[in-house]
Amino acid sequence: MRDVPIGGDMIRLGQFLKLADLIDTGGEGKILIASGDVSVNGEVDLRRGRQLHPGDVVEVLGRRARVVAE
Repeated sequence: MRDVPIGGDMIRLGQFLKLADLIDTGGEGKILIASGDVSVNGEVDLRRGRQLHPGDVVEVLGRRARVVAE
């Protein structure tokens, strides 16, 4: 699992996927989220706008990244 620092106290799921290099494009993220291939803290989440906070763990197709404060 990789720790990915964010600049504030919150980031949206779609933005985090790109920041963490879990996806190549925003369009890819949209498709993966809608198809149920993205989980947050072990639960599938279908909302691109889901707010993530430090400590949250995101998994996409077997790759994991944790949100950490800068």
